[in-house]
Amino acid sequence: MTSKYIQIISTVETKEQAGVIANLLVEKKLAACVQISGPIESVYSWQGKLERSKEWRLTIKTKEALYDSCKTLIKECHTYDVPEIIAHSIIRGSEDYLSWVDGAVLDSI
Repeated sequence: MTSKYIQIISTVETKEQAGVIANLLVEKKLAACVQISGPIESVYSWQGKLERSKEWRLTIKTKEALYDSCKTLIKECHTYDVPEIIAHSIIRGSEDYLSWVDGAVLDSI
């Protein structure tokens, strides 16, 4: 079952890049809100090597119908070869908050 509402998680290498993506998503009404947190430390395997880096996390509140448009915008702005773009369904939420999301974003693209 697909939820009407989702949160998309992505990480970027700078606070400035996080701000650019967040602003574009909200200005284009693809997201109602984008929270930027960090820096966080990530440990991961990349091209056969153990890597460690500081990153900034974006938590994007939107509708499932807008996922593809959000993903496209993030990829266009991102500096990573393989950016993290993961969506989680919002199973439940306060009616007031979800109504606000409805009013803040497009119905679909």
